[in-house]
Amino acid sequence: MFEDIFKLSHLKNALEKAIAVNTYIYNQTLLLNMMREFTGQKDMVRPAKTRFATAFITLSCFKANKKALRKMFTSSEWTKSKFAKEVGGRQTENTILLPAFWNNVNVAVKVGGPLLGVLRLVDGERKPPIGYIYEAMDRAKEMIAASFKNKEEKYKAIFDIIDKRWDCQLHRPLHAAGYYLNPSLYYNNPRVEDDDEVISGLYSCIEKLALNEDEQLRIHTELPTYRGAEKVFGYPIAKKMRAKLAPAEWWKQYGSSAPTLRKFAIKVLSLTCSSSGCERNWSVFEHLHSKKRTRLDQKKLNDLVYIKYNRALRRRYNMRDTIDPIILDDGNIQDPNEWLAGALEDEDEENAPVHEGEDLTYGHVADATGAGEPSYNTRRATASQRGANTSTSSSRPRRRLLDEDVGDVDGEENDVMAYKDFVVTSDVDNDDDDGEPGYEDLDYD
Repeated sequence: MFEDIFKLSHLKNALEKAIAVNTYIYNQTLLLNMMREFTGQKDMVRPAKTRFATAFITLSCFKANKKALRKMFTSSEWTKSKFAKEVGGRQTENTILLPAFWNNVNVAVKVGGPLLGVLRLVDGERKPPIGYIYEAMDRAKEMIAASFKNKEEKYKAIFDIIDKRWDCQLHRPLHAAGYYLNPSLYYNNPRVEDDDEVISGLYSCIEKLALNEDEQLRIHTELPTYRGAEKVFGYPIAKKMRAKLAPAEWWKQYGSSAPTLRKFAIKVLSLTCSSSGCERNWSVFEHLHSKKRTRLDQKKLNDLVYIKYNRALRRRYNMRDTIDPIILDDGNIQDPNEWLAGALEDEDEENAPVHEGEDLTYGHVADATGAGEPSYNTRRATASQRGANTSTSSSRPRRRLLDEDVGDVDGEENDVMAYKDFVVTSDVDNDDDDGEPGYEDLDYD
């Protein structure tokens, strides 16, 4: 989902600009020290070859340090430095002072925060999350919609990407059955029995996982006891522990009134819903079975992988994340980005004040500094810079060469001025061309 979302033009553009800024700052020691002074010794997250959430983490770090970065690039320390006169420095300054860049960062953060919470949930080491993934995805989508004030046109493309992946790869009867058998969610939703999708998933799992028809009949016979919270299910202590124990543990402890259903529930709720463990194991095999160690026999290789991967599992368990799937509330979904609260429409980067109580905005700063005004060169200008003789080509029709991609990015049309119309010339010799008219050079006003 993250990969597909960051293929959207405006988010891809924002990510590329953020990476360019990060790279420029970290390649200049003096500039890096200056940035740390303004950010309170906080470092920016540099892009790495980690999967899934690298792009979001990079942009979220920019969001967290937005005020410090803006203050830095409008300070006297920056204007007096040598970096302000370099091409890379001016491009970096333009990006930081460009309101459209921050608008796109806001979009990426509001979309990525809830999804990252779900990712951390399913990849956690503390409790099997199969009983929570169904509800977690629904809540993540609700949070994304709420951050856009429920204006569908703002998040429709994002939901199309999420639904495409969810429906074809992740939305399975096991997830619905896990939701139904999770007591902390089931008993808090009185309308779950009317949800055809959940009930169909449950019955499908019973049919596939039960060993025989007699076992299926016993499970269906015991379901009313669970629905009505009868016998041990209705004990006060069992009710209190619904949200404090992992679902599988709860069934082990309080499911004696429905022994066949308990066995089935534990089987479902103990499953994982992430393949990352397998992928990490394959990575260990690839690391050990290198070109220099191709003569390892299978048993030796298996023993080495066993030792190395179990050491990694121990370290990973000791450093497990803090998300507890037992308490699945909005705070856990937003845990990686507590500063996400608020609506996107309230974050107008164009009119954001530079100083509180003053009328000077970052839109004014962007206009004054020329942020977002890219330079455009012609072939003639490029050739003359290289010392080439352009006299022989002066009569040829000249077409514009763009130095950077000017795509249809939300918000940027207000930051970059429009081209002037092409002026068709009548005195250009086109004998050697295909009959197309020549064009005068475009002036960038």
